[in-house]
Amino acid sequence: MQLLTFTVAGQTYAIESRRVIEVLPLVPARPIPHMPEFIRGIFTYRGRLVPLVDLARRLAVGRIQERLSTRVIVVEYVAAAREPQQLGLVAENVISVCSAEEADASLPSLEFGDAPFLGRILRIGGRTIQLLEIEKLLPGEVSTGLFPAPPTVPS
Repeated sequence: MQLLTFTVAGQTYAIESRRVIEVLPLVPARPIPHMPEFIRGIFTYRGRLVPLVDLARRLAVGRIQERLSTRVIVVEYVAAAREPQQLGLVAENVISVCSAEEADASLPSLEFGDAPFLGRILRIGGRTIQLLEIEKLLPGEVSTGLFPAPPTVPS
């Protein structure tokens, strides 16, 4: 499995690279009232409105330090049995692509009720990397609010 690695609050995280659509410079986002603080807002990507997640706030480690290296990682997000959607993730610095098979050591996913998106921890090339599970990044009610089911058409 290929991984895209990036930093948040000085720590290295990764997501499966097959889920990455594009990496962009930081873009301005329009805030959405009454959303959790980790939802930075929405931005326009290729003519579509895309929610933007501040990974530092989602990981409860503060707020993203905006630098020239700050990036938006546009990923494919599949909300409960629906069509794939696009979701933007703000990271401080995108580092590289590496392979999970290169891991010297691995710790299985830890079970945290408040953070089901935290996956395995790997040691690759002298770096400790924690995987993020994109499908579990948004709580159910937030996912449903941002990506409502399409209306059903009576037959």
